[in-house]
Amino acid sequence: MKPIEGRKRVVIEEVNPQVDCGRYPTKRILGDTVTVTAAVFGDGHDHVTGRLLYRPSSEKDWQSTPLSPLTNDLWSASFIVDALGDWLYTLEAWVDHFDTWSADLEKRLAAQPGQPGMSPSAESQDIPLALRSGALLLEQAAARANGPDSKRLANEAARLLKLAEAKSETYDNPLTDEIVALVAQYPDLTLATRYPQDLHLWVDRERARYSTWYELFPRSTSPDPARHGTFADVQALLPTIAAMGFDVLYLPPIHPIGKAFRKGPNNNVTSMENDPGSPWAIGAKEGGHKSILAALGTLRDFDALVAATREHGMEMALDIAFQCSPDHPWVAEHPDWFNSRPDGSIQYAENPPKNTRTSTRSTSNRSIGAVCGRLCAMSSPIGSSATSRSSVSTIPTRRHSLSGSGASAKSIKNIPM
Repeated sequence: MKPIEGRKRVVIEEVNPQVDCGRYPTKRILGDTVTVTAAVFGDGHDHVTGRLLYRPSSEKDWQSTPLSPLTNDLWSASFIVDALGDWLYTLEAWVDHFDTWSADLEKRLAAQPGQPGMSPSAESQDIPLALRSGALLLEQAAARANGPDSKRLANEAARLLKLAEAKSETYDNPLTDEIVALVAQYPDLTLATRYPQDLHLWVDRERARYSTWYELFPRSTSPDPARHGTFADVQALLPTIAAMGFDVLYLPPIHPIGKAFRKGPNNNVTSMENDPGSPWAIGAKEGGHKSILAALGTLRDFDALVAATREHGMEMALDIAFQCSPDHPWVAEHPDWFNSRPDGSIQYAENPPKNTRTSTRSTSNRSIGAVCGRLCAMSSPIGSSATSRSSVSTIPTRRHSLSGSGASAKSIKNIPM
């Protein structure tokens, strides 16, 4: 421990809010007031004070606001988050020698001989010496201040010295609230205690707090039961969906669907030639997670759907499923991404005694996360503004499950917290 650490007399504990001891960010919505509380205390009778430090992580300079005492060593302070994205906050506290001296001076003044409730023969409080001590503290504050504030504090110190030299029989309190507030602007932070963590706070938009999601299968939106639905068919339904009060349109995977081990209707293990398969069986010779199923339309058609969704006061969310059909190009291009069995074949999902042959498993979080990140960039999801996260979630897990063309495996949905 450095020698100066032993002279830092203030302790900061029980800082809230924080999640899992600061491992994860606290979440708030743009415009929220964030109230931070902590236990702040020191040894002895000296007064303590402190401040809350906060800033967007993209900025270098901290903003601050003073802590206010609650009860039993608890303090609090608040700030308003006015920008989306990542913020940092922490606390700093120290012994306030000037406030301690000021409080003691009030007690001395109240105990002067002849004061209400005090005997004329009461013990002298040696107020001139106390005034000299205060003058020294004001001179130190003047040295920390700048410009007119420094001069004013120096003048105040000189005034206290003059009062001390007068050696009056009784004294009135020479301090004003204005001077006390001015000294507080220039604290002595030489031995201040800084909370050891800069805690993270993630600020989202209002729809991350609450939103109504409408999920549909694009291929089922065709007005002609004999025809596969398209993005244009979905677009025709937007007025109806918006009129029901929904503000997010949520789609299952929209990528090419594999043919290997494709299931039929009602989870039938065999399929007919024209059965479309499961949307979560991602990947075929036409492409994988970065491609769009041709029967739905093109990327331009998808962009038009996203734009139309916004025109109706709604936004788009996509289901990203970290799973692959055996036909997925990654299986051949990146076999190291998957678990292999002793016979050399790729491991697929099993639930003994069932043998579904519907999924393979990845061993690489980083590789798949990077590709899904590119997919997020390709789409136009909620949170596409420059200062917010993509709402097409790429939640990292210890192991991603990659499913086959008959997959009914669970997918990761992006539901705001």
